Amino acid sequence: MTVTRFHDLPLADSRRRWNKEAAERRVRAWAGAQHRPNAKYREAHLWYDGGEPDEFGSYKLPFADVVDGELKAVPRALHAAAGVVEGARGGVDVPGGDVGPIKSHLARYYSKMHETPPWED
Repeated sequence: MTVTRFHDLPLADSRRRWNKEAAERRVRAWAGAQHRPNAKYREAHLWYDGGEPDEFGSYKLPFADVVDGELKAVPRALHAAAGVVEGARGGVDVPGGDVGPIKSHLARYYSKMHETPPWED
């Protein structure tokens, strides 16, 4: 099990809507990952199953989209991911030991957005 490395992606405009399915298509095209995930595709997710890195279903908590040809962290996606980590929509199925590092990853983006993560309120 693996929490992805923090890449300090630039932030998309805070008004940008989050459409997970559309973002998935754009990220796959941008990463050249139409047939299987690769390292560039991984950058758009917070977590993946390191035992099956070649399976799209192994990737969870997407938070980035391709905007004007560049991968950017989407604030609304970060909010959604934080909500899921906190239990929204049934929570996320990851090993308990990975929750802290996922929250740390998210907290760095929250800091960039000048916001407080929900678990710190």
